[in-house]
Amino acid sequence: MRTAVSAGSAASLLVAAVSAALVTAWLLARRYRGAQRRAAAESERTRRRTELQADRLRAELDRREEWLAGELDRLRTREGELAERTAEVARARDAAEELVRHGAAELERTAGLSAAEARAELVRAAEARARREAAVTVREIERAAREEGEQRARGIVAGAIQRLAAEQTAETAVSVFRLPTEEMKGRVIGREGRNIKTFEAVTGVNLIIDDTPAVVQLSCFDPVRRETARLTLEQLVEDGRIHPLRIEHVHARSRTEVERRCVRAGEDALLAVRVGAMHPELVRTLGTLRYRASYGQNVLGHLVESAHLAGMMAAELGVDPDPVRRAALLHDIGKALTHEVEGSHAAVGADFARRHDEPADVVHAIAAHHGEVEPQTVEAVLVQAADACSGGRPGARKESLQAYVRRLERLEEIARAHDGVADVYAMQAGREVRVMVRPEVVDDLGAQVIAREVAKQVAEELTYPGQIRVTVVRESRVTEVAR
Repeated sequence: MRTAVSAGSAASLLVAAVSAALVTAWLLARRYRGAQRRAAAESERTRRRTELQADRLRAELDRREEWLAGELDRLRTREGELAERTAEVARARDAAEELVRHGAAELERTAGLSAAEARAELVRAAEARARREAAVTVREIERAAREEGEQRARGIVAGAIQRLAAEQTAETAVSVFRLPTEEMKGRVIGREGRNIKTFEAVTGVNLIIDDTPAVVQLSCFDPVRRETARLTLEQLVEDGRIHPLRIEHVHARSRTEVERRCVRAGEDALLAVRVGAMHPELVRTLGTLRYRASYGQNVLGHLVESAHLAGMMAAELGVDPDPVRRAALLHDIGKALTHEVEGSHAAVGADFARRHDEPADVVHAIAAHHGEVEPQTVEAVLVQAADACSGGRPGARKESLQAYVRRLERLEEIARAHDGVADVYAMQAGREVRVMVRPEVVDDLGAQVIAREVAKQVAEELTYPGQIRVTVVRESRVTEVAR
């Protein structure tokens, strides 16, 4: 019984399974047919869209083909027109070239010049014009630079001179000695002139005794020897004992004293100018210049003043002032040696400084301070400027009235000797010559030539401190009278 129930259940299950399988198969077949129908419909829609797009593309291509065909026709038409115009241009160019050749031949025949010669003439004219324009430009640039340089130089020099307080006229070496009494002349002369003979033999100085009351004169080209003799005579007169042996003893002592004073004067000059250590022989020789004068100006005072001026100008220009002050202090040291060595004091001083281990720039500045050697350094130029400022400032040097008047007259004569000069005026105590020229005779270039020649002749013929400016004035004046 139980077996029969189990078999029936299995059969039922099998039937149910088969039914389920059949239903599933039917459903799948139905879905497949629906998918096929949808795919066919989608394919048909895609085909139709593709055909529409293809129709539109064909229509667009047809339109573009027609447009390109029209453009090609137009291009062919333009090509023909361009060919015709090219031919016309070629014919016109040939005609123009023919006209140019004919015109050039006609111009050559008329002017008597070939084309190359005419071209060369045009080039020369252009070069001349360019050179004139360049010369004008260069002149303007030079004028502006000169004005600016002169203005700045004036400011530097004026500032340096204003900062320096110096005497108007420095002291000079003493050559006249006053005796306390007239009878002292006899004691100085001695019996049969033996005292004066011994004095002159020992000191190397001429003792001049004339009719001037209580006055004797010491004459010698060497200022140190003259100062030694003056000091010797001063001590002899003060002591009152004057005889040959005493003269020799006092002179030896005076020579030592003058030597000491020279060294002290040189050391004081170094301290005043703030210059470093220097060879002792240079210091001693520098100190001897305290007894020498040039145009009434004490040489050592001039050197100290020049060193101060040069240092101030160097500081204004941003240059190291130490070598400039050193060179300015030594630039006239050759004046202490010119009676012993041949040559100008600039060359002698430069050689003396070189032999005592002074730097090369200092030696060059000493040699170049009077223009005997071309200045190659800023230091040399500043030493020149300081020397001119110290010697040329008002009151620094003196000269006799007669020599001064002769120099002014000669200045005017030199300028008046040139053609076209109307008037000449020596101005500013002979430091400027103003030359008035006739404008109808002398042009601008002629005025420059006159100024240059006058300055050159003055420098060659005259001796003067500082510098002399030559100014040539050329002006035109037109005057009418209203009636």
